[in-house]
Amino acid sequence: MAAILKNETLPIKSSSDIVKVRQFAREWAVSLGFSLVEQTKVVTAASELARNVLDYGGSGKVELEVLQNELRQGLKLTFADQGPGIADLEQALKDGFTTGSGMGLGLGGAKRLANEFEIDSAPGRGTKVSITRWRNS
Repeated sequence: MAAILKNETLPIKSSSDIVKVRQFAREWAVSLGFSLVEQTKVVTAASELARNVLDYGGSGKVELEVLQNELRQGLKLTFADQGPGIADLEQALKDGFTTGSGMGLGLGGAKRLANEFEIDSAPGRGTKVSITRWRNS
């Protein structure tokens, strides 16, 4: 089990909050010594998931956590909203599937950019997505 060394929760209510989420994700990844490639993966996934919270959930939040698991450190981001939820998770994770105007790469792309990915959603109870990226040693 990973220990949480640091955590912070940010609201996602507007496009400016998405910029803030990206900034925090990058700052935290840099502070953990992530490579430029790892930083880019974290920031890209954070941006996609924050945009989903705003576009599909209306608003929500992200919790950032620095994790320590034995000899490695990681960054976990958990996005949550109280939107309509996702009826078909399997379909939603397929590239090209969208219920909005986007390209349909957000969830599947975020999953590929993370080392660990969890999603919990159902119609009428919102969506919660967690991604974890571990620092390469």
